[in-house]
Amino acid sequence: MHFGASMFFTDYSMTSAALAKALEERGFESVWAPEHSHIPLSRKSPWPGGGDLPKMYYDVMDPFVTLTAAAAATTTLKVGTGVCLVNQRDPIQTAKLVASIDQVSGGRFLFGIGVGWNAEEMENHGTVFTTRAKLVRERVEAMKAIWTEAKPEYSGEFVKFEPLSTWPKPVQKPHPPVIVGGAFPHGARRAARYGDGWIPLAGRPGPNGDITQTLPQFHELLKEAGRDPASCPVSIFSAPENGDTLKRYRDLGITRVAVGLPAAKEDVVLPILDRWAAIIRDVG
Repeated sequence: MHFGASMFFTDYSMTSAALAKALEERGFESVWAPEHSHIPLSRKSPWPGGGDLPKMYYDVMDPFVTLTAAAAATTTLKVGTGVCLVNQRDPIQTAKLVASIDQVSGGRFLFGIGVGWNAEEMENHGTVFTTRAKLVRERVEAMKAIWTEAKPEYSGEFVKFEPLSTWPKPVQKPHPPVIVGGAFPHGARRAARYGDGWIPLAGRPGPNGDITQTLPQFHELLKEAGRDPASCPVSIFSAPENGDTLKRYRDLGITRVAVGLPAAKEDVVLPILDRWAAIIRDVG
């Protein structure tokens, strides 16, 4: 089982380069950067975490910029979006971003994606909240065509373009893994349909929040889709700092866990990483 860490990179947090180096030195496999282009001040959409929306959501930097800096500062650490809001990005331009960061990192990019929860934010981008999931699927399908074909074209309900030429292509073949975020069952169904992995949150409230209970159901979804469960491995965001729980995840076949770090400086973050380094050695 691999270990990653995610942080909302801001102008008051550790830099992504500094965190990436610290993670690589301590045996972590990956660093993850979330995304919000902005937060509408209406605040009509409730935060799924409950309560007031934390300040870091308003202040987070663009993930492709911070992850490029992280990749440049390391040699083996993988860099991932956790998650990229595809419903708020042009697919042709995003396909180029993904291919470019995969090139400059030497094939270390992980494309974590999601459909989003903030209706007002995505509506500012021209996205209709109720059809956002289908829009994301079409954009992912279109990007896969761009990454893998010399003269890609796509025709869907929301995404359409005639044959075009765009380079570079990604280092990873056929393309960087598309790891789909979201809870069971909706996020799991999307992952089973077009993902190269599923990455839910650990301990999400509600009957479907326990990954130990939903993992067998996810594997059934994959089988129903004619897929081998090994083709869509499971990662977990916001993993608990608990060795016994992590060993249980490992024994269930969870591929990766990622700890959520505060958007803070080294004096706060490095002691957390040191504790996790000991857990990594213990869990293996």
